Amino acid sequence: MDMRLTSADRELQRKARDFTDQVLVPLEDECEENDGLSPQSHAAAAQAVRDWDFQAINHTVQDGGLGYDLFQVMLIEEQWGRATGALWDIPWRPSIPLARGTESQKERFLRPACRGDRRDAYAITEAGAGSDHTMVETTAVRDADAWVLNGTKWHVTSGDVADFFLLHAHVEGDPEKATVFLVDKAAPGVRLVRTPKYMHTFVFEHPIFAFEDVRVADDQVLGEVGQGFELTKEWFVEERLMIGARTMGASTRALELSLDFAKRREQFGKPIMSFQAVEFMLADMAAEIMAAKSMLYRACWQAARGGADRKQLHAMASAVKLVCSETAGRVIDRAVQIHGGRGYMREQPVERLYRELRVDRIWEGTSEIQRAVIGNELAKRGVDVFTGWPAED
Repeated sequence: MDMRLTSADRELQRKARDFTDQVLVPLEDECEENDGLSPQSHAAAAQAVRDWDFQAINHTVQDGGLGYDLFQVMLIEEQWGRATGALWDIPWRPSIPLARGTESQKERFLRPACRGDRRDAYAITEAGAGSDHTMVETTAVRDADAWVLNGTKWHVTSGDVADFFLLHAHVEGDPEKATVFLVDKAAPGVRLVRTPKYMHTFVFEHPIFAFEDVRVADDQVLGEVGQGFELTKEWFVEERLMIGARTMGASTRALELSLDFAKRREQFGKPIMSFQAVEFMLADMAAEIMAAKSMLYRACWQAARGGADRKQLHAMASAVKLVCSETAGRVIDRAVQIHGGRGYMREQPVERLYRELRVDRIWEGTSEIQRAVIGNELAKRGVDVFTGWPAED
């Protein structure tokens, strides 16, 4: 079995690492100190995305993207995940369900988003609906030749910079008729409720938006009426895999910083690396990263190049998100411990990663939801998707 990266994959990985080190990492202190970037810094970073050819890495060339497969997208996002402040969100990656749009929808929404002229935000979570999507109360009701949308969405990540939403709603309040609508942020009836403050520093915000008698036409239905959960699940699958990628990038940076600190920091006349308590923490970090990263690479390779079907991919994405995010939590906790008091200072990357990685066990499906998905797969189809291995036909 040849598990080596191709020369093209290695070059793409190196390029993404260089972009992170040269464009994103230098913005970390500004982002932390000012709870975001200045308009000038954001504009310069957006131009850098174009200059480095990292715009819309997840969409086809025909739709205005760069045409990378899921394995290549993962390689890129892993390197971007090394940056604190969620600066990995500066390079735009339009929601994957937009690829299901009609030609006119692609011209209006997807292709401008791929160019960076527009930006989307996915709006699904509500005050009373998180893990259980059937509890969504946002409704779509037919009125003459339009749909009328009413509801309030929470945690709309990047909603401050987005200019349109993928809004998950229930037609006539029926969860069996879940539907995704494309809604312009400037549409009458779209209202910013408030922008909460969160534990982490994030280059963009997660506002709460109300949709009050917002009227949209039939050509703003993405896919078909009743296809909403399927489209949202597609979005979840990609996001869960990318969370796996970014948490591995962050974990690797935390290990690198911790190893370097442990070699330089002296106590009792010798580097703390020489104390077995510290050495064993570093060893556990390295071993757990190796295990989780191997799982991430295997799942994304199968998805992109190994013929995994959609049901297998859904199950594998849940396993990847669960293991990678939980691993990252343990890795960064040890990293802070190794750094001691310095690890508790916001000027240190490990402190920022400690706050930022916590949400990866929550958003896009909590760890408990991922376990439920895995358990459901086990009950329906057995253990093979998790314990088997891809083979030649």
